Amino acid sequence: MFSLRPKPKKVASTPFSDFIRNASSAEKKKVYKVVLERATERQQRVLFQAATAK
Repeated sequence: MFSLRPKPKKVASTPFSDFIRNASSAEKKKVYKVVLERATERQQRVLFQAATAK
């Protein structure tokens, strides 16, 4: 049986994909923690700006 969808082309590995594939659970948790903290800070800034813009 054949597929009507073409196979997706493989792309070169990126530093991010290498990290996700090769980092330990502890390393990933450290990175995720920083990313989530920064995202939360940005969201809080946006909400503050929206609240004070009125």
